[in-house]
Amino acid sequence: MRFASALFAALALISPALSQNAPRSREQKRIGQEVAVSKHLADDEEFRLSISEILKHGQLLFIANWTEQEGGGRPLTKGNGKALSDPFQPLVGDRSFNRLSAPDANSCGGCHNMPYGITGGSGDFVTNVFVLGQRFDFLTFDPVDKLPTKGAVDEDKRLVNLQNAADMRATPGLFGAGYLEMLARQMTAELQAIRDSLALGETKPLVAKGVRFGQITRRKDGAWDTSQVEGLPRASIVAPTPVDRPNLILRPWHQAANVVSLREFTNTAFNQHHGIQSTERFGVDTDPDGDGFMNELTRADVTAVTLFQATMAVPGRVIPNHPEIEQAVLKGEQVFELIGCASCHIPRLPLDKKGWIFSEPNPYNPPLNLRTGTTKTIELDLNSAALPLPRLSPDSAAPNVVWVPAYTDLKLHDISDPSEGGEPLDMNQTPWTPKFRQGNRRFLTKRLWGSANEPPFFHHGLFTTLRQAVLAHSGEARDSRTRFQDLDEYLQDSLIEFLKSLQVLPPGTPYLVVDENLHEKTWPPIVRSALGSGVYLKK
Repeated sequence: MRFASALFAALALISPALSQNAPRSREQKRIGQEVAVSKHLADDEEFRLSISEILKHGQLLFIANWTEQEGGGRPLTKGNGKALSDPFQPLVGDRSFNRLSAPDANSCGGCHNMPYGITGGSGDFVTNVFVLGQRFDFLTFDPVDKLPTKGAVDEDKRLVNLQNAADMRATPGLFGAGYLEMLARQMTAELQAIRDSLALGETKPLVAKGVRFGQITRRKDGAWDTSQVEGLPRASIVAPTPVDRPNLILRPWHQAANVVSLREFTNTAFNQHHGIQSTERFGVDTDPDGDGFMNELTRADVTAVTLFQATMAVPGRVIPNHPEIEQAVLKGEQVFELIGCASCHIPRLPLDKKGWIFSEPNPYNPPLNLRTGTTKTIELDLNSAALPLPRLSPDSAAPNVVWVPAYTDLKLHDISDPSEGGEPLDMNQTPWTPKFRQGNRRFLTKRLWGSANEPPFFHHGLFTTLRQAVLAHSGEARDSRTRFQDLDEYLQDSLIEFLKSLQVLPPGTPYLVVDENLHEKTWPPIVRSALGSGVYLKK
């Protein structure tokens, strides 16, 4: 009791915002109010609005520059949602923002805005995020501070530095996000169907949409053997007991495949980066972060901002009309397949069974995120021309299929140089465990659509050219990189020209393939051999 009384007194002295008699709803209005969002959606209101109205509200939430008058900031909680290690030093005043351990941004759009200033896009190096830095209260690197995960030492009381306190990652664009999430859902369903078909003592290959994920065994005693499963994160293959089924869920968000859905990503990011807490994650009429505000983001709000991200335009191609460049792009596409890049960067994957009908919530959402069966489901057609252009459409020869040209297999691969340490921390392991600090070398295959005008490149954003990124491939991709190096100069340059054609198009562009003037372009040309007389190696 003495500690509780002292704590309350200390917080009351440190921050007036923490000493209010009772938390208040962010809906209360007053003269002189300074807020980014004057009206939030009430739960169930999302079912009464049109899709365009929902998306408009979702965009407003995405670009909102949150203020302390509506719950911006999280004085008493870390970015991972846990209480501060030292509640006597809340995140107020000069501790309100921290570029490494967050809150680190005023809005989602502050980092997601490339190219063309598109809300929801990528960001350059200055917007890099420091993943797992949010487990600290406020990173200072002050060696005097000995309290674990407060500001200078980790869970093992080891002093951290800029290189090992967190994993530095580039800000990704969310273009075509709805199609990508639906691919992951369908592939998860296929993998789970294979799992559920296993008899005792049986082994089967795990294949979804032609992508191989190794194999899975159900032993005769009923236990599951996932030791031969490939490309999935730990959370997708472990189970509480040997007889529990591994969930085999594809997690297409975060570069280390850590997040199931756009909704899960949204709930986490709003708290970590802005100190805005959603009711479905933190509770209704509660104020766990001690900022004096409750219900900062409603369930309906989260649905709106999730759908806004899911309906972003898809990337396309920009191929100049110059004959020399056209020919180089044609050659580069074929070289891309010839040297093995397309074995992981699969040019396109099929959505069938009306998989282009995006539904919210995701049926595979983990706890603390809205789950199916707890409320109504919202559905929308990702192919609708009423959504931001350009969009995908069914295959004219197979109307029940939409091909998603994302250039990925949605698998984790180790493409790191063996001489380099990789990331210092493994976000798919539990903190406080040795494996957490053994680091991470596996990343989701980069979705290449749109990548050419979303620099910088690679998971860390340290490369300024596509060529640097190609030459950095090692590990599982070493053979492909070696083949690239063995190409003659012209064919290497042609591959780069092909990669340069994979671009996010200016907003409103109605076509997926355009020339330099944004006029529709037929591709590939009807008559012309891509490689002419062949591919020539230097050796």
